[in-house]
Amino acid sequence: MDGIAGWAVSIMETLGAPGAGLLIALENLFPPLPSEVILPLAGFAASRGDLSLASALFWTTAGSVIGAVILYWIGAAIGRDRLRAVADRLPLIKLSDIDRTEAWFAKHGGKAVFFGRMIPIFRSLISVPAGVQRMSFGLFLLYTTLGSAIWNTVFVVAGYVLGENWQVVEETVGVYSKGVLAVCAVVAVVFVLYRIRKHYSTRTPTRPGI
Repeated sequence: MDGIAGWAVSIMETLGAPGAGLLIALENLFPPLPSEVILPLAGFAASRGDLSLASALFWTTAGSVIGAVILYWIGAAIGRDRLRAVADRLPLIKLSDIDRTEAWFAKHGGKAVFFGRMIPIFRSLISVPAGVQRMSFGLFLLYTTLGSAIWNTVFVVAGYVLGENWQVVEETVGVYSKGVLAVCAVVAVVFVLYRIRKHYSTRTPTRPGI
């Protein structure tokens, strides 16, 4: 193995199951590190007897929670006032957008954290607004642990069952990840075009009546 897979295997060979937890904690902080590679590899290592399946599940979930908690406190350090001050300086963003987002998160924050832990990209980012909004830390831990445990179990067990064919998991989830990226890109483009059109339409002077 080479690249990220080879590096991940070397970490797990050196540190065992805690190494898998360390890798997943880093994946939360640096999303380009793909969990769809690390988690099946942990399962593959368990199938070879390098570590137990139970320890792989425990340490990867612990790593997910640790990484999410760090991002939560980063969001808390940024704070609501600082976020609004930055958003107020951004083009195409209005404070009313922030207000609507805050209201939505106050109502659906628990579900957002739980399901967000199972969506590529968002599984890391969702911890930041939870911290900014100072979501109850106990609830944040609960929803993060449950969502992470489900996500990790699916991929670790898949790697355990598939063994040397663990790459099938990466290929399958790769399609899912690309789909999420495509949807995000479309939404972003539509939002920008809408705001640009609205901006220029409000600046267009109306002709005086005849």
